[in-house]
Amino acid sequence: MQLSPDQHEAFLAIGWRDDLPAAAAFADAVEGRLGRVIEQHRAGYRAAIGDDVLKAAAPAEWLQPRFDPVDRAAVGDWVLLDNHDVISRVLPRHSLLKRGAAGEHYRQQLIAANIDTVFVVSGLDGDFNPRRLQRYLLLVFGSADEGDRAQPVIVLTKADKALEGEQADPDMAARVEELRESLPDVPVLCVNAKSPDTVAALAPWLSKGQSVVLVGSSGAGKSTLTNTLLGIEKQATQSVREADSRGRHTTTSRSLIRLPDGACLIDTPGMRELKLTGEERLEDAGFEDIEQLATQCRFRDCVHQREPGCAIQKAIKDGELQAERWANYQKLQGELSDAAQTLKVRQEQKRDERVQTRALNKRLTDKYGRR
Repeated sequence: MQLSPDQHEAFLAIGWRDDLPAAAAFADAVEGRLGRVIEQHRAGYRAAIGDDVLKAAAPAEWLQPRFDPVDRAAVGDWVLLDNHDVISRVLPRHSLLKRGAAGEHYRQQLIAANIDTVFVVSGLDGDFNPRRLQRYLLLVFGSADEGDRAQPVIVLTKADKALEGEQADPDMAARVEELRESLPDVPVLCVNAKSPDTVAALAPWLSKGQSVVLVGSSGAGKSTLTNTLLGIEKQATQSVREADSRGRHTTTSRSLIRLPDGACLIDTPGMRELKLTGEERLEDAGFEDIEQLATQCRFRDCVHQREPGCAIQKAIKDGELQAERWANYQKLQGELSDAAQTLKVRQEQKRDERVQTRALNKRLTDKYGRR
């Protein structure tokens, strides 16, 4: 199928590009209407069909408890809808941001699909936590295979209070510089989320056809940033608690918004828990220095504790590596190992279930014939 010139122009305004994997799949499709999921609710979805927006229903199989959440549509997905406004197919994604769902059982929670850039938002107050920012980077770099994955940009808000004026924190500028040095390949920007002049620094990632998602804790300034980018007060905002700089969930659901310059912005609720999925790689979170030091140990099987010739322990003793940074690396390494093992077991279970289902269907066909 192909879009008419008018349809093509309308879909460009909601992030359509002819180089997307979804475009090739749509060209090969024989029926269905193209749409993009712009909101997700418990009762269903809202999808943009060019300039129009409609309520879209999920197919019945998506409501089954054992249906894999990754196969359901997320905000940002390109989908095909039938004549009854039911989603019949999720088109191939070029990136998918997700996290491990809260709870004891292993499940993945989708955050946004088909995104080009992730603005990781953190306030330059009690919300500022480099360890949590590294955890976000792990999730972002796990959004797709290298080359197709989303690009992270760290956006530090409340710069007007933390870095300027009477309330400025004298240590904050040094902490920001340390963050930049530890993440040489990730842009780190300091902005006042209420000021269009400083927010203009985000323009390189907000050109026409680009899709951007905002992630961060409640109270970090995501909704304020969204309002400034829009030029109107669309998203509700609230003040944060003075004791810990935590905010309330003013954004309660994910939604895709068109920006004046042509980009699409997905705002998300604040995240307090960031569980890994098991698909991430530690080297993607700015730990290249530790990875390099580990290769310099005298023994290949060094566990970096009290072994002679351990380059890690020597770097900590010499002040070249912060003990806190090493502890965070070990913590993430342990979590990632556990999550990867759980993911492997879950994948094996799914394969066994598929084999058993095919075997059952074959027995029923042999006994009763095809219906």
